[in-house]
Amino acid sequence: MAARRTEDKPLSFIERARREQLIEVTIDVVAEHGYAAASLARIAQAAGISKGAVLYHFASKDAVVAAARAHVLDALVADVGAAVEAVPPDQAPGAYVRRMLGHLAERPNHARMIVEAVLHGEEPGGEERWKPLAGLLGAAREARGLGPGPDVRTLAIATGGAIDAIIAERLRDAAYDAAAAAETVVTMLESALFA
Repeated sequence: MAARRTEDKPLSFIERARREQLIEVTIDVVAEHGYAAASLARIAQAAGISKGAVLYHFASKDAVVAAARAHVLDALVADVGAAVEAVPPDQAPGAYVRRMLGHLAERPNHARMIVEAVLHGEEPGGEERWKPLAGLLGAAREARGLGPGPDVRTLAIATGGAIDAIIAERLRDAAYDAAAAAETVVTMLESALFA
């Protein structure tokens, strides 16, 4: 077995490329087989390398899966964040919904990776999920000069549930029009938010 890579020196170009490959392969393996069946052996086989080579880069299956999960979430947050920052505050909730659904519909393996993480208790729920959107909703009302209105927490939770359901339907049926669904959610959200 290859010696384990130490963290005290920077990654070489080849090491960075191999880690990126392993992360992408792990996303695909988890999406296709589920978290429980995403063994080191299956990840290594999909990458065309030995288990020892995987362990050179990551200490365990959990470590490579955690890196893959972080990669997926970082990409989602960056994409949605850029969409939200590109519009005025009163349009941010719509941009959030459209890009969240667009990003996940365009990357079904990323969506499946997130689902697997949630199913295995690896992703936060509760306040950590609804609070950012609730903040956008409150800022949108404020940007339009509106006073107190509907409970933004409830709107954020309902919107998150709609997003989850639409992505689940898209994963079951690739022909399901997630963009049209996003527009329906935005219309419902804005009618409640700005009424």
